[in-house]
Amino acid sequence: MNPILSFLLRSFVAVPVTVLTWLISYFPLDQTFWPATGIAITAGILIHFILAIVMNTSFLKKHQISRKEYRYIRKNLMEAKRKINRLNKNLFTIRDISSVKQRLDLLRITKKIHKMTTKEPKRFYQAEQFYFSHLDSIVELTEKYSFLSSQPKKNMEMGQSLIETRHTLNELTKVLEEDLYKVISDDIDTLNFEIDVAKHTLNKQKDAKFPEENRWLK
Repeated sequence: MNPILSFLLRSFVAVPVTVLTWLISYFPLDQTFWPATGIAITAGILIHFILAIVMNTSFLKKHQISRKEYRYIRKNLMEAKRKINRLNKNLFTIRDISSVKQRLDLLRITKKIHKMTTKEPKRFYQAEQFYFSHLDSIVELTEKYSFLSSQPKKNMEMGQSLIETRHTLNELTKVLEEDLYKVISDDIDTLNFEIDVAKHTLNKQKDAKFPEENRWLK
């Protein structure tokens, strides 16, 4: 779950509990102001903490991963986020107009993979090549490309390097598309299975509705 959204949801419950606890402590229980405030704040923090545990446990159970796995995945996702920020910065400092579409495709696919694995951590295992190899290559290449393209004067060697880097980035874009396909491969298999089931159900309904006609057609 998104950490900001999770915090807001916990606060949405904890704040009213804190206020209610203060009112109960101050009036029916006849506590003075500061003891009532202390009890209310303690209750609010406790509720916040309990909800965090419950929500986190529910999230892990839903995605069928352990706490240890999630810590490992989250650490790598946070590191990848920093790399993607570097990539974003690199891509938008390149002045080469001819490669705009290529750069936008790179960024779009990269962010898509990261967003999907953040939302569903178990997908991380299907994108390990992306996180441990391909993303690093893209960041390094775009940094090189950005540096070369920012030079005021370019000789023939620099021009050739830019062409080669652009070609390599184009190849890496295809590799990223394959990474994305791996991440969503289970969804595609599930969809194909559901389509086959739906077709089978429709055929059975047709056979039941028009038995004589279907027999002659066969």
